[in-house]
Amino acid sequence: MTVELPVLPANWEKSRVDRVASVNARIGWKALTAAEYQPQGFTFLSTPNIKGREIDFDNVNYISEFRYQESPELKLREGDVLLAKDGNTLGIVNLVKHLPRPATVNGSIAVIRPTRIDGAFLRYVLSSRVTQAAINMLKGGMGVPHLFQWDINRLPIPVPPLEEQRRIADFLDNETARIDSLAGLGERQINLLRERSEAMVAQFFGPGDGRREYRFRHLMESNPCYGVLVPKFADVGVPLIRVSDLGRLDQDLERLPRIEKEQAQEYKRTCISPGDLLITVVGATIGRCDVAPPETAGFNVSRALARVQLTAGISPQMIASWVRGRDFRIQAELATSGAAAQPALNMSDITHFTVWLPETHSGRLDLARRVSTHEDETRRLLSAIERKQALIAERRQALITAAVTGQFDVSTASGRNVTDGVTA
Repeated sequence: MTVELPVLPANWEKSRVDRVASVNARIGWKALTAAEYQPQGFTFLSTPNIKGREIDFDNVNYISEFRYQESPELKLREGDVLLAKDGNTLGIVNLVKHLPRPATVNGSIAVIRPTRIDGAFLRYVLSSRVTQAAINMLKGGMGVPHLFQWDINRLPIPVPPLEEQRRIADFLDNETARIDSLAGLGERQINLLRERSEAMVAQFFGPGDGRREYRFRHLMESNPCYGVLVPKFADVGVPLIRVSDLGRLDQDLERLPRIEKEQAQEYKRTCISPGDLLITVVGATIGRCDVAPPETAGFNVSRALARVQLTAGISPQMIASWVRGRDFRIQAELATSGAAAQPALNMSDITHFTVWLPETHSGRLDLARRVSTHEDETRRLLSAIERKQALIAERRQALITAAVTGQFDVSTASGRNVTDGVTA
């Protein structure tokens, strides 16, 4: 099954990547050790460097001349198009507009060198909905999605006359810059909203009249405990909640993997009851937290999660807000500061964390209401901004796809003379 190009204008051709460019997408470098990176030398780009509107040549790793010379076909030139070919960044595209210094790429990036096509136009073609759909159909591999060189070679490419390619690329440069500016404003709104929310949460759980500092263990019904260390998965069994499932426990629980019932019984101490706190205690996501809904009763959790049962009268939603906040994160960083590799919280660490709460039951109820109102309002505002961001992204994709497939005349759309800036 292949993705077909739409009907193109009469003077356009239907082609594919290997007929308009050379492709270098070999498996690439063996993984470099930390000792092989240099404090200075030859620029070594990875996928984070090509994710933005422009290639980031500032925040890069460096390699020796020996490693740079090892793969001459991956030495970059101005006009090269870079395509991320594996992992969760698969399909990201960028153009080498200028080279501040000699550079090459790691094995996750294909170098596509135009021969019969304008590089800026090719970048937009590869970013279009048509080509991205083809990439999604071609990606292979047993685990991590991956494009091989022959996959990239046969990606469908519309080829208008060269002068028109340049007009289209020029038009899209200007229009996507406006769209990306709007998207950037949205990202700043999201960041400011999250910063404001974090500051509010810090105030909710800070010192004040009628409050005192509690050890976390004094809010717990029983000691917290880790989840299943090495899951024994089964087609029929007990659903297992992982870190990636937090925040989505009200959605399609049938998607969760299952472990053998015997293993779930072995780990019955982490068998979930409604209202339990599920807290990430391992890795970069320490402090991610969710409250177990009634539908998850009897489920179990993975090793990276701790199950915490609170005493009666303590709102789990209120405490979850504190766990996700700045104060818990600071205490977690102090507790794991000596970790040699991956940080991990001991259960005793968590029990000694401190939080400021009202001393009276009525005060705690009032705080829980204020926290809930704040979180609902924050979610509402974030949802509105994210819907706007999705519409902006859709507009960008639709514009690129329509332009590179000839669905409209960009000279008419842009209002500029069709020969402006075009050279033979």
